[in-house]
Amino acid sequence: MTLLAVTVIGHDRPGIIAETTGVLAELGGNLEDSTMTILRGHFAMVLLVSCDASADEIEAALSPMTADGSLLVSCRVVPVEPEPSAKGSAHLLSVHGADRAGIVSAVAAVVARSGGNITDLSTRLSGDLYVLLAEVDVPRGVDVAALTRELDAVGESLGVVATLRPLDADVL
Repeated sequence: MTLLAVTVIGHDRPGIIAETTGVLAELGGNLEDSTMTILRGHFAMVLLVSCDASADEIEAALSPMTADGSLLVSCRVVPVEPEPSAKGSAHLLSVHGADRAGIVSAVAAVVARSGGNITDLSTRLSGDLYVLLAEVDVPRGVDVAALTRELDAVGESLGVVATLRPLDADVL
């Protein structure tokens, strides 16, 4: 079996997930990981699927979903990545305040400089209020208090409040 990344992007409507996963199941595909969201009326989904079908076969099978031009579907082979052997600690980074350009870049740079990895990120803009929520894997040995102070300083320079707190251990 090959590991494939299937992406579906476009105008949201009911049934996209059911159609996509139904086609993949018919092709013998097994969903290994997925994420889906709606961004201001636009649907975005990424699926990691193990399957004997080729990327071209999957795209062809999903092509009826793209016929009206409202969705874009793509599929490509991705390498199987080994599970990290030494994980750090899971934290939740929340940022909120007045919207302005550069918030995501600035806080992501602080996390990256510490060796941290953002494993999930979502943002929302509601009027002038900008909210960012990110799950962050903080490597062992990182001074979390120092990282928190650096995030506080960057947040203050941007006019937002940044908070980093530990998450309960994931059972997965």
